[in-house]
Amino acid sequence: MLAGSPHPVSSCWPAFGVGRPRAHQIFACMGIIHHFMNLVTVSIDSVLIGRPLPFSLWDESGVLLAPKGFVVKSRADLDSISDKRGQLFMDAADSESYQRAYVGKLHSLVRQEKPLGQIAESQFSTFELENSRATRDSTGTDEPDWLDLQGQTQTMLLDVNPASFCARLDKLQAQLSRHLRQNPDGTLFALIHLTGSEMQLYSATHAMLVSAMCSLAAREVLKWPAALETLLAKAALTMNIGMTDLQNRLAMQTTEPSPEQRAAIDEHAALAVTLLKQLGITAPLWLEAVLHHHTKTPGPLAGRSEGQRIARLIQRADMFAACLAPRASRPAKSPANAMQASYFDENRQIDEAGAALIKAVGIYSPGTYVRLATDEIAVVIKRGANTTTPRVAVVINRSGMPTGELIVRDTSKREFRIVIGVAQRDVKVKINLERLLALTKLPSTDRPW
Repeated sequence: MLAGSPHPVSSCWPAFGVGRPRAHQIFACMGIIHHFMNLVTVSIDSVLIGRPLPFSLWDESGVLLAPKGFVVKSRADLDSISDKRGQLFMDAADSESYQRAYVGKLHSLVRQEKPLGQIAESQFSTFELENSRATRDSTGTDEPDWLDLQGQTQTMLLDVNPASFCARLDKLQAQLSRHLRQNPDGTLFALIHLTGSEMQLYSATHAMLVSAMCSLAAREVLKWPAALETLLAKAALTMNIGMTDLQNRLAMQTTEPSPEQRAAIDEHAALAVTLLKQLGITAPLWLEAVLHHHTKTPGPLAGRSEGQRIARLIQRADMFAACLAPRASRPAKSPANAMQASYFDENRQIDEAGAALIKAVGIYSPGTYVRLATDEIAVVIKRGANTTTPRVAVVINRSGMPTGELIVRDTSKREFRIVIGVAQRDVKVKINLERLLALTKLPSTDRPW
C-alpha cells in the first residue's frame, strides 16, 4: 500500500551507517521506521473505491484530506483530491496490518536479491498486500476479521479487474468456507449482525450472508457434493455483481427507485452474466444460476436443471437476508417475516429450497433476537438440537435493563422457552460482537447455565 518515503532514497543512506543490515536500511528509507518521519506516500491506485479507508489520508503539509473509515465513492472524487492536493500520504503508524504486509513484501524482494533502487521505488497494490496475508489466511489459525472480509467482498464486487478477479474470489470463498466449517454459528452470527446493523456496505454483506446460508443448506441438509457447494457459494457471492454500486445506493435512498434504477434492477441478472463472462467465468451452472436467481418458479427441486436448483436456493436465501437488512426507507423486518418469506413459495406452499435453508440456519438463527418466557430479551448464539430451541445469551433482563454479564440460556428448557422473535431495531442495546462470538464456540456438551 505504501509507495515509499517522500524523501529521496540516496539522502538517507549515510544516516544509518554501512554496517547495518541491508533490509534495515531499506525499511528505514521507505519510511517503515517512522521515528524519522511519520508520513509516507500512498499510491492513488491502491485507494479502494467504495470501501472504508483503513487509514487517514493527509497532504504533504499534514492537512487531513479524508479520515479513517471515509468511503471514497468514485474514481472522480479520488482524482479530484489528488489533483488539488498533489501526492497523498498516510501516517506510518496508522495501520499496523498494512505495515506488516508491506514489510513482508519488502522482505520478499530482499530475499530475491533485487537491486536497492528497484526495491526503494516499488509500489504495491492493495491486492498484492492482500496476497501477502495469504499464508496467514491459509493456516486456519487466525480469528475471522469480519470487517476485513466485508471490505474484501466490496472491493471484489466493485473493482472488477479481469487480472485479479478470479484469484480474489477464490481466496474470499475459501476463507468464508473455512470459517463456516470451523464455526458455523459464529459465521452466521457475525453476518446477520452486520446485515442488521449497517447499510453502507449492504451489497457485500448481503452477498456473504446468502453465500454462507446456501453453503450450509447444501452441505448439511441437501447433501450436495463439495464441488457443487463451492460453485453455489461463488454464484451467490457474484449474483448481484451487475448492480453492486446501485444496491448500496438504494439501501441508503429514502425514495422509491427511479424508472432508470428500476430498469437496472430488472436487467441486473443478465448484466451480471455478461460481466462474469468478461472476467473469465465460463462454468455453465454458475452462469445459469446467476441468470435465474430471480426467476419465480414454485415447486420441488426435482425435475429442474442443476443450475435452476442452485438458482432457487440462492433466491430463497436472497429473500431471507433482504428481510433482515434495514434500508434508509424502511426498518428491517422481523426474523419471523424473514423465515416466512423464504419458507413459503409463491403459491403459499412449503418451498423445498426454503425449507432446507431454515433447517440449516434455524427458525431462530444466530445473530437474531428473541423474547423468552422469563420476559428477558436474548440474542441467539448457537443453533439447537432442533430449529426452535437454540442457545441464547440474555442482553436485556426482565426489568428492561441491559445485562452486565452475559447469561446463557438453553431454550429447550420450558422455563426459558422462546415466546417470540424480536426485530433487531427494537433491541436498544449495543452488543460486544467479540464477546458474543466467543460464546458461539461453546461445545454443545457444555452446560454453563
